[in-house]
Amino acid sequence: MLENKNTLLYVIATILIIFDQVTKLAVKGFNFLGYQHEGFYYGEQVPVIGTVLQWTFIENPGMAFGIQFGWAKIFLSLFSIFASVMLVYIINKLKTAHIAIRIGFTLIFAGAVGNLIDRVFYGVIFGELPLFYGKVVDFIQFDIPDIEFLGWTHFPVFNIADSCVTVGVIFLILFNSKLPNFEDIFSKKESPDSEIAEVK
Repeated sequence: MLENKNTLLYVIATILIIFDQVTKLAVKGFNFLGYQHEGFYYGEQVPVIGTVLQWTFIENPGMAFGIQFGWAKIFLSLFSIFASVMLVYIINKLKTAHIAIRIGFTLIFAGAVGNLIDRVFYGVIFGELPLFYGKVVDFIQFDIPDIEFLGWTHFPVFNIADSCVTVGVIFLILFNSKLPNFEDIFSKKESPDSEIAEVK
């Protein structure tokens, strides 16, 4: 039963990763088996709800929401791979944890993998940069009141993967009382108490 629950979580994660990649390719454009999809030109803005919500095509070499990463790009890409592997380990380890916690980690995993694909493969796929040096495609722009000390006239442009990470973190914050401690996650044995908590 627990294995089936984990399978469902991975199915959800896979659907979200595919959705993230489909939307990015729709914006960036692609050429596949002779089919050419132009996508947006860089910086193009398409109003969805006036100026409140727009599709705005940009790419960033850094982290989520356009945050720049000053260190070696290769380190960020390799760290993303390591983080994704660790999230799989955590999801599998917490098979008996509260469902909100498992959903939270699953969403973070889906978001991490979604942006990882961009960083690792997009440079090569689009003939722009070497392996591990690709840029992340962002396209969702929300208007917000100006935040002068940050220089923001709108919320940083983001993507579906960023949204997954954000919602996943919110889940973990809201249900922080259900979070297992460090020992439960990295111990070699599953905690009997966790199984009892799940049954209840």
